[in-house]
Formats: sequence, C-alpha cells, structure tokens
Amino acid sequence: MFKNVFRSGFLIRTAHVLLTWVITLILFLHDTDLRRQRENGELMQPVVFSLLVLLSVILYFTVSLMDPGFVLSDSIKGSGEELEEMIPQNPVPRLRRCGYCLLQQQPMRAKHCQACKHCVRRFDHHCPWIENCVGERNHRCFIIYLAVQLLALFWALQIAWSGFHSSVTWKLWLIVNGFLLAALCVVGVMSLVVVLLLGCHLYLISINSTTWEFMSRHRITYLKSYSDEENPFDRGILCNLWDFFCMCRTVVWEQVYYRGSHNHV
Repeated sequence: MFKNVFRSGFLIRTAHVLLTWVITLILFLHDTDLRRQRENGELMQPVVFSLLVLLSVILYFTVSLMDPGFVLSDSIKGSGEELEEMIPQNPVPRLRRCGYCLLQQQPMRAKHCQACKHCVRRFDHHCPWIENCVGERNHRCFIIYLAVQLLALFWALQIAWSGFHSSVTWKLWLIVNGFLLAALCVVGVMSLVVVLLLGCHLYLISINSTTWEFMSRHRITYLKSYSDEENPFDRGILCNLWDFFCMCRTVVWEQVYYRGSHNHV
C-alpha cells in the first residue's frame, strides 16, 4: 500500500497536507468562532472540527496510496473460460490484449493507465491531486473522502467568514484580514471543485458508468452498439447505488454485460 509514497506523488501529497493544516492553523489563530470558543472553554466544536480535518487527511492518504484495482496477471483467464461455457455463441466482445503491460486478456471495463503503468479494473480516471488512479477498489473510498472533505470545507468557510472585522481603511482591513481572506479564497475554490466532482461522480454511480466510459464511449468496443442513453451495466438507480456502496467483491463485468446484451437484443 505504501510503496508509492516516495514517487512523484510525494510532493503533491506533502503540499496537500501542508495546505490543509496551514489553513486550519489560520482559522484557529484569527479571531474566528473557533478561537473564541476555545478561549471561552467551549471545546466541543474546535475538537470536532480538528477531528474532521484529520479524518479528511487520513482518507486522502488512504485513497492516494491504496491499490485502485491493478490487474497484475491474467487472472481473468479462468473466469473467461467459465464464461465461454455459460454464454452460448459467446456474444460478449472478446477480451482485449493490453499493448502496454502485455496482459493477454484485459478484463472488461479495465483500462491501462500510462501514469501508473498498470491496467486498472473498472477504471474511472487518473486523479493528479491524489497521484493515483480511481478504480474498482478505491472508488468508494474516493467518494467518502470527497464527502468528508466537502463537509470540512463548508465548515471552514463558515469559520473564516466569522473572523472578518471592519477597519477604517481598505489597506488596514487587508493587513488585519489578509491571511484570512487568502484562506477563504482557497477554501472557496476547493469547495466548488469538490462539489462538482462529487455531483458528477454520484450521477455516474447512479447509472453505473465511469468517467472514462462516459467521456469516451464512442471509442469503447463494448459500448459502441448502444445508444448514448443505453448502458448494459445499468440496473436502476437504487440497485446501482447499493452495488457500489455495499458490495465488496470483484465483479465479473462480462456476465453483467451479457445479461444487458441479452435484454438489449
């Protein structure tokens, strides 16, 4: 899990942690609600906010460093042979050979990531901010991380806003509130980005699609025969959400695709 710590993503992860705790420190040092509550002995909200920030950092490293679903061998071969027996006439598109990592049979919905140098099961996208792919194994943690991060950011916006004080002149106001204003701007931009990311991912999860499939379906072999409104993996919003958040096993997508193809025909 931690073998990638000192690769190129080390600087990005360090910058993320430093930025997170610098902003948190600014919110505690300025005359905000957090500082006033701490000085008055009301420690509940400061402690909870600190724990929420800590949880977001832990989730960040969890998503960033865990295996997203790398395909390290041709383990799909056995399941492929079983599929040939189960599926008459084999209507499912043949498993592809990866020209980069030389896998003989690339599982359906997998894609090779040139940044990570591996094929990733149920590939969604490569996220430069976590310097890791988002795939079958860490996609759920990625969504939880975004939700926790968004909650911390919204709370930080409210705290930062509570710390602004009026001054006689704009120059004096900037001197007094400069660091807090910078923190507010950074938190505001990050909040907007996380809202868009979380909203897009929840929509794609609800239709059982991935970012890669949604953006490049016209180039994906197993989706070419379907219209833009059709998805062979879609089982309905509730089932899709249940499968994503509650199922912990590896899915053989060829079987799901066959059932969708059979219904499509």
